[in-house]
Amino acid sequence: MVLKHTVTKDKEGTYYAVDFEVPENVIKVTVAYDYLRPTKGFMSDLKPTNCIDIGLSDEKGRFLGWSGSAHSKISVGQYSSTNGYKRQKINAGTWQILVGAYHVVPEGVEVTYTIDFEYEGEKLLFGDLHIHSDASDGKYDAFEIAKMAKEKGLDFVGLANHNNYALNYNLPQVDDFTFVPAVEWTHYKGHMNFFGVAAPFENSFIANTKEEMNTLINNARSMGAVISVNHPKDHFCPYLWEDDDAFDMMEIWNGPMRPSNIDGLAYWTELLNKGKQIPIVGGSDYHSPKGFSKIGNPVTAVYSSSPSAEDILDGIKKGKAYVAYGKDGPVINLYYGDTPMGGTAVYDKNTSLDVSVKYDKPCNITLVTSTGENLISRGSIKLTKVKFAYIKITNKMGRILAVSNPIYFKEEK
Repeated sequence: MVLKHTVTKDKEGTYYAVDFEVPENVIKVTVAYDYLRPTKGFMSDLKPTNCIDIGLSDEKGRFLGWSGSAHSKISVGQYSSTNGYKRQKINAGTWQILVGAYHVVPEGVEVTYTIDFEYEGEKLLFGDLHIHSDASDGKYDAFEIAKMAKEKGLDFVGLANHNNYALNYNLPQVDDFTFVPAVEWTHYKGHMNFFGVAAPFENSFIANTKEEMNTLINNARSMGAVISVNHPKDHFCPYLWEDDDAFDMMEIWNGPMRPSNIDGLAYWTELLNKGKQIPIVGGSDYHSPKGFSKIGNPVTAVYSSSPSAEDILDGIKKGKAYVAYGKDGPVINLYYGDTPMGGTAVYDKNTSLDVSVKYDKPCNITLVTSTGENLISRGSIKLTKVKFAYIKITNKMGRILAVSNPIYFKEEK
């Protein structure tokens, strides 16, 4: 929506409002504005020119924020807002742009307001679910990590500090960005990320036997935590607990692609063949710029109903996600009839697997099922009777670029 409004000279030194309509099913309102400023910077102090301030109020006339002329674009949303503006649910109705006519040239000035609406509905969001901050052994604080992640085009991160959840009570609010609460349970027999709750340990993180480990994990699950086993085949800190039921998800891709990740992918596929349904995630395990891990390599890409931490995690738990080397990697989606990636379908010989891969570089697509691996093309693929089906994208040299979650199958109709 574009509104053009002329501020006349007689309005100088006053405040007033310009109405605009917000439609139904909106979760975020963004207003950008522009106007002629013949002089800028310190010259505008010497020779006053047009200076128009901005604020916002909602359909009930409630004041939402004011930024003067400090920002040329401001947002209010249910999940994120510009600093200085409230976060709140967006209701349809007549909203108001608050206009402050600080300086106006004699002939007046035309202001162009460009209003964008973000609507409810599933969106593809990108994140890094394994980052360490200075709350444990990382170099940067949460604000700095969010800034770096946003520069990489990410929408969310999980700050998974070692056996430490204090930061989860003080996560900052950053516009257009989400922190998924996380803790990395760091044990000599393996590492696991506990997602979704601020404090997943009732008392301490200590567990020295399999029984104590299961008690700790079951207590965390009872509080709503989702457990992901990290780098299970890492050469330095592998998963050594003899229990494949201790985790709900698996980090198949940790940091740059390397042999231990390929071994982890094979381990995951082995569990799928045993009938387990385990969603995959990826994370950089970033600590500092001196390390070999970089933020956003890899990413977990999730089809989420909103940018809230709860909905992002819900999409990941349901397997509506894939892992890629970065934000610019292949974009993947799978459907079997109406069943999305991560779902369970009834096998039907008349139904095809729909494979969607968007990538502008040469690549190979491999279909992995309980009966083996085969090179395929995009589009509709006929399946034989299998337990699961996922795809793996590689470049022409065989390097893995992305891995999808599976679609699982029940018995034939």
